[in-house]
Amino acid sequence: MTDEPGAQGSWLDDTRTSYDTVAVSYAERTRHLLDDTPEERGVLARFAQAVADGGPVADVGCGPGRITAYLGGLGLDAFGVDLSPGMVAVARREHPGLRFAVGSMTGLPLRSGSLGGLVAWYSLIHVPDAAVPGVLAHFHRTLRPGAPLLLGFHVGDESRLKTEGYGGHPMRVYVHRSRPPRLTAWLTGAGFTVEADRTLTSAESALGGIILARRATD
Repeated sequence: MTDEPGAQGSWLDDTRTSYDTVAVSYAERTRHLLDDTPEERGVLARFAQAVADGGPVADVGCGPGRITAYLGGLGLDAFGVDLSPGMVAVARREHPGLRFAVGSMTGLPLRSGSLGGLVAWYSLIHVPDAAVPGVLAHFHRTLRPGAPLLLGFHVGDESRLKTEGYGGHPMRVYVHRSRPPRLTAWLTGAGFTVEADRTLTSAESALGGIILARRATD
């Protein structure tokens, strides 16, 4: 198995193991981030308003479930999917009234056209550029025509290897930054229409990007 960041088996395995390792400390350090990020709360509220009939909505790369729970509080039928069994275990413990499942965004275990909305909140950041179009194709497949997609990501051009985080625990994940025009091009190629994008600085990211798109109607 190769250690190159673009090798699917390697980066998926490294991401899963890293977040299993930090699941508890990650949850503790991020639990109240939305309290300090009013702009992000506004973006999530706008997304919730764009979801027809309340969902269902998938929070893909949900981690310990904080965004899933927030979306549920906005009245959406929200559930979470995460690559890390450790993260899913924490999410189920912290939010026992919500649904969480282990799964990869490279092959979402969801029926085609089953979703009224999808959120990937800073979860594309570990996906190598070569794999992003395939991930977006899975998002497109699972969404109903006209359903919204919300992406949160770190803005920039570089990738860096993260070897430690969230309480000093060892990790091995590449953090990939993207520019909005590049993500917009990928989304357009995957059959989405971008409705809004912006950059901001907050407790979520030193320079974050937000894109709201919709699956084009057939």
